[in-house]
Amino acid sequence: MAEARSPRRRGRTTLLIAAAAVLGVVAGTCAGYLIQADRDPTPLPSLSQLTLAQAKGDGPEPLSAAQDRRVKTDGDLRKLLVKKPSGSKKADWLGDEDGWLSLAGYAELYEDPAGAFGDQLDDNFRRVAVTGWESGDRQVTIRLIQYRQEESLVAADQASNGEYWAEKEHSTRSWAIPGTGDGKAYVHDKPDTEPGYVPVYGAEAYAWRGDVVMEIRVYDTKPLTKKTIMDLAERQMERL
Repeated sequence: MAEARSPRRRGRTTLLIAAAAVLGVVAGTCAGYLIQADRDPTPLPSLSQLTLAQAKGDGPEPLSAAQDRRVKTDGDLRKLLVKKPSGSKKADWLGDEDGWLSLAGYAELYEDPAGAFGDQLDDNFRRVAVTGWESGDRQVTIRLIQYRQEESLVAADQASNGEYWAEKEHSTRSWAIPGTGDGKAYVHDKPDTEPGYVPVYGAEAYAWRGDVVMEIRVYDTKPLTKKTIMDLAERQMERL
C-alpha cells in the first residue's frame, strides 16, 4: 500500500514569482490606460440584427397511431394483452371480471394487502388490465399495471421490485428479456409443496415500457422451461 503523502508546500521562491507577476499586470494595465486615453472613441456596433428567414412548412408531421405508443397505452389497455391460446379455457380465478382488476383486487395479491393498497396509491396507480387461462394443469396470468408517473419512473421501480423478490427464491434460474433493457424472466426449479397438495412449479417475468409494467405468472404440476416463460414475455412486450 502506497504511503499517504501531504500536499507539497509552496516555497518562498514561488511567492516571489507570484508577486512579480502581479506587479507586471499592474504596470501593463496602467500603460494600457495611457495609450487608450490618446485615441478617438471606437463607435459601437448597431444593436439591430439581420432578419432570419423562417423555414417553410407547418413543422414535422405528427406520429401515426402505430408509431406513437402513448396512443396505444392510453386507449383500451386490455387490447394489448396476449390472446388466450386456442384449446385453453378462461382462468376460473378471473371470475366475471371484464379484463380489469381494481386497485383493491390488485392489493389482495400481496402478503400485506393494506400496506400494498397505500403504496400503490402513493405511486399514482392508474389501472390494471389482466388475462389468464388454464391448459391442463398449467395456469397462466398476465397483468399490465399502469401508473400516472407524475413525479418519478414508478413503472421501472415496480418491475425491479418484482425481480428482487423473484431472485430471492431458491433454485431459480433467470434470463434477460430481449428488447426490454432490464426485463427478466425466471424459472423456479424447486416446487412449492404443502401437505395434501401436489407440488407446484412456478415461473415469472417482469418488464416495463413507459408507464406500464408487465407481470407474468405461470404455474404447473410439472417443471417449467425457459422457453415457456420467455415466449410469453417476448410476445407480450412486443404488443406494448
